[in-house]
Amino acid sequence: MTDKPLAGLRVLDFTRLYAGPFCTMLLGDLGADVVKVESPEGDAIRRQGPPFHADNSFGFLAANRNKRSIVLDLKAAQDQGTIQRLAAKADVIVENFRPGVMERLGLGYEALAAERPRLVYASMSGMGRDGPSKDVGAFDLTIQAEGGYMSLTGERSGAPIKLGTSAFDLVCGQYAMGAIMTALFVRERTGRGQLIETSLFEGQITYLMDAAMEYLVTGVNRGKWGSEHSTMVPYKAFQAADGWIVIGAGHPKVYEAFLRVLGREDIGTDPRFATMSARNENRDALYEILDGILASLKVEDLLARLSAAGVPASPVNNMAQVFAHPQALHRGMLQTLRHPTYGDLPTIGPAVKYGSFDITEGWTAPPLLGEHTQAVLRDWLGDDPSALG
Repeated sequence: MTDKPLAGLRVLDFTRLYAGPFCTMLLGDLGADVVKVESPEGDAIRRQGPPFHADNSFGFLAANRNKRSIVLDLKAAQDQGTIQRLAAKADVIVENFRPGVMERLGLGYEALAAERPRLVYASMSGMGRDGPSKDVGAFDLTIQAEGGYMSLTGERSGAPIKLGTSAFDLVCGQYAMGAIMTALFVRERTGRGQLIETSLFEGQITYLMDAAMEYLVTGVNRGKWGSEHSTMVPYKAFQAADGWIVIGAGHPKVYEAFLRVLGREDIGTDPRFATMSARNENRDALYEILDGILASLKVEDLLARLSAAGVPASPVNNMAQVFAHPQALHRGMLQTLRHPTYGDLPTIGPAVKYGSFDITEGWTAPPLLGEHTQAVLRDWLGDDPSALG
């Protein structure tokens, strides 16, 4: 829509799989004209299944709204001229090939910026554009392992586990999107674009946060804590009679209120559990008691009583419960996209809302492979017949 902040901005999207497409989808959400360049086979994530919907994987559908798809073969001589013409019209180019691939295709930053100095060029990779591991391929799973996150994830006595979605692909995409917006702001001041780069590896390391600080200051590896907190007790997921509930009652006043809800103030007088440090040292004994109590209580009743007492607690919701949640619905976290071929498609709503425009206005469904090839060539390159090669 013309009133969105990125309306009129042309983004040439050479990304595939998850991190790059998530980045460019966020730009499209804000009104940019995102043109997704796909090979004749299409983005590999289109075929990552089953399950499928409208012949596409749910991974593709989740990360490719608000884009136009064109089919061009980056390695084919007959398409290289068209690609170069499109690149010359782009305000932003985003790519997530392995380092060196775009340069070998004649689409590296230096070559393109020589002709278009205002170009903002975002390069995303698994491990970074340079350094001893630059050529190492990476997936979200390997990054969670390599970057240390899996050493923190899992039950204390269990095997390392990964997060439930490809979270660090998305982290990388968010960092890239923020960097693009920063570079565009700099361009407004200086008139010049720039090369920006990020990687799954670097993004994941920044999310180590306090666990990293603990190690860097003390030399101690934190290890896995499951749903528990490393220093606050009680603080974890408990199995109730009819489901799971998380309770965070580690601070003294909240702990006291929690015990009152349970009718077990006597636990607070036990020297093993009377202070935060004592509870931390004796957590297993305390959890054995609390697990037994909570296993006989129903989630809904327990939540009502804990809420009234000011004790932080939440149910462990599944997808059905999340997308029926009154707050999620009120905040527009469930939207519907419409496509002329495959019909209505639900999509996750925006995490950020703006006072001056409706970010969801005009959103479009993920495109069919090559759906917009002719329209993009006309819009970006005009009616010149030579645009086709």
